[in-house]
Amino acid sequence: MHIPATLVRGGTSKCWLFNQVEVPADRGELEKLLVAAYGATDPVELDGVGGATPTTSKAAVVGASARPGVDVDYLFAQVGIGTGSVEWTSNCGNCATGVALYAVSKGMVPVTGDRTRVVMRNTNTGAVLEGIVDTTGGVVHHFGRQTVPGTRAGGVAVGLTFRDPAGTTALLLPTGRAAQDLRVGAGEPVRVSMVTAGAPVVLVDAASAGRTGAESLERMSADVPWLRGVRHTAAPLMGLLPPGGEPGDAVPKVGLVGPPVPYTTTLGEPVAAEDYDVSVRMLTMNAPHPAIGLTSAVAVAAAGLLEGSVVSRTTGGPTDEWLRLGTPAGVVAVRCTDVRDGLPHRVTVQRAARLLADARIYVPEAGSPRAA
Repeated sequence: MHIPATLVRGGTSKCWLFNQVEVPADRGELEKLLVAAYGATDPVELDGVGGATPTTSKAAVVGASARPGVDVDYLFAQVGIGTGSVEWTSNCGNCATGVALYAVSKGMVPVTGDRTRVVMRNTNTGAVLEGIVDTTGGVVHHFGRQTVPGTRAGGVAVGLTFRDPAGTTALLLPTGRAAQDLRVGAGEPVRVSMVTAGAPVVLVDAASAGRTGAESLERMSADVPWLRGVRHTAAPLMGLLPPGGEPGDAVPKVGLVGPPVPYTTTLGEPVAAEDYDVSVRMLTMNAPHPAIGLTSAVAVAAAGLLEGSVVSRTTGGPTDEWLRLGTPAGVVAVRCTDVRDGLPHRVTVQRAARLLADARIYVPEAGSPRAA
């Protein structure tokens, strides 16, 4: 059988988008379809459309929303690589960037002049986001000049805003503390901030762990087992693991933060310490993120507003409206506005998106040679 799909590049991720009416409504059947389409039982996803990296093995199912004030709903899927499974517990801001452009391009949201607003709800988490898509001249664009750290390729400008990403103070700090010591296995305790804003995230003070927060991707790869231990230790404390449950690798997101230092990006571009405010190195699933996930960027920015968090201690105190994050790919600027009682009600990141292909994906059916 075959199903229609659109491949998009959103920020530093690639994501196949499916119209809700074209795929199964049942989650189990949808998972089977995605695993088959992506070749997700294969660690290189050769016989499928998966990209074989966490940032390119993603999917979203998009449909019109019945909720007042929301244009489209999207269900995000992090398709496993070699696991034959799908993670449904998280959101992806980069894919949401692509969803916004897709919704305008496919006529799900009408163009409204030079800028078109798309309000989206992520049905995995309930998060509501706004995408402001560049429709200069009152038309949809397939190419643009907006760039983001991690690629020199241009795309259509999309300003992505997370609405009320932290909810309330109680939700922002699931343990009630801006920072605390966390003992991982038999090792010495490390200082962490556990926050839920954009996504549940555990941020490790790099110095307390004998790191800098500006590690190379190769060094981060060596630290993956330890960082997974941090994630799995923090998960029950953040209320993300039911009694007796097995820890997953989608949430909480986990990473290191440290002071700014001079470094060279993965594209070979020099970055001076004065060009940014805090070093950040994150995992995506079980691999170093080549840049930073937008939900993680939101969490870092929200933590920067909190007195005593590992972020604000690194920056010398609670941050202002803008926070510049030094990532392996370059500097990502995050803007917190409508801040009340330390809670940002709007967090915005400037991104870019591009539709890459409209396709029919041929999917093996039960009983076919590959399916067997």
